[in-house]
Amino acid sequence: MTSLLGVDLTGRRVVVVGGGPVAARRVQALLVDSPRVLVVAPQLCEELADLVRDGLVEWRAGEVAADDLDGAWLVQTATGDRATDAAVVGWASERRIFCVNLGDAASGTARTPATTVSGDVLVGVVSTGAADPRRSASVRDQLAEHLREGRVDLRRGRARVPGTGSVVLVGGGPGAVDLLTLRGRRALAEADVVVTDRLGPTSVLAELPRDVEVVHVGKTSGHHPVPQDEINRILVERAQRGERVVRLKGGDPFLYGRGGEEVLACRAAGVPVEVVAGVSSAFAAPLAAGIPLTHRGTVAAVQVVHGHEALSGSALAGLRESTLTLVVLMGVGLLAEMADAALAAGVDAATPVAIVENGTMAAQRVTRAPLARIAAVAAAVGVRSPAVIVLGAVAAEGLLDAPADTRLTHVRVTLAP
Repeated sequence: MTSLLGVDLTGRRVVVVGGGPVAARRVQALLVDSPRVLVVAPQLCEELADLVRDGLVEWRAGEVAADDLDGAWLVQTATGDRATDAAVVGWASERRIFCVNLGDAASGTARTPATTVSGDVLVGVVSTGAADPRRSASVRDQLAEHLREGRVDLRRGRARVPGTGSVVLVGGGPGAVDLLTLRGRRALAEADVVVTDRLGPTSVLAELPRDVEVVHVGKTSGHHPVPQDEINRILVERAQRGERVVRLKGGDPFLYGRGGEEVLACRAAGVPVEVVAGVSSAFAAPLAAGIPLTHRGTVAAVQVVHGHEALSGSALAGLRESTLTLVVLMGVGLLAEMADAALAAGVDAATPVAIVENGTMAAQRVTRAPLARIAAVAAAVGVRSPAVIVLGAVAAEGLLDAPADTRLTHVRVTLAP
């Protein structure tokens, strides 16, 4: 049987015997743990020579001798000569030092596991019988995939210590769970508490362990049951209890997501905070509907605004001159006012407009009409939030007519009457 130990080599002497590429790979892996590495070999390959020149390892030029191992905590031998490697294993055993024989794993007293890292969790795989590096690497790779996708509960099991918690703002994307980033999914796998919006990939919450606490703070148009100051307080207070807090937000935290306010609140309270980028619905929803926000020969600029205020002069000028695509988030409630303002500013009444509801989701629906009629058409078909509004030439139907054998997924179109 082979036991897998977590060994702390920081500042401790490790001897690597051999100067070739195999030894170089092992030295580079060892340096992650900051040991004091002595390489013993008559000559060095280029990679090891660079490490010696940079002062990262020590080199004794010559054939290995028994006393080279004195004071070592770990020995690894990779000379390519079976007799020399066997001698090194023997000398290490006499000194009660664990030794990895990289040329013949079965003859050593230790084995190097195939490893993968997720956050502060290191997973290693070794064979318990005959050495089988290829199988160990295959199993490692499969475990790594689970870790990357956040399908493993990575919460710390220790008692929570006040003042040791942290906050992660996770951009959940436009709604489809498979558009949540791997980094965001891993953050959820480490969460003690998830403070979640109404929008975004909320179905992922059902995949969390039952004892992960979920706090709902979502807003709807004109209805904010949990004001932003209270959300900030929840994040700070739970982190100060020693909990790992994930703030799951729709879209991207820094694009009309008030993520900046939450970061400032955490920093003001001395709470560690990080931000995980998300796929913004401003870009994902039009893409899912087959609308390119820029298109050669049509338009080369994009402006993203929110629908809570009147359109700016630059946005209106860009639409009037057909020099940009305008994307409006949270604009369904003021659609009529926005269209009237654009028309009054001289924007062509025939300017194409598309509204993408529930972008990337199974219920996605696209409604198109010219600017002069979009408000009436949207009211007639019952357009509702969440929706992304696209104004400009790229919103015209048929811009990306596809061949019969290709399809744009998740597109349902409601045409103007």
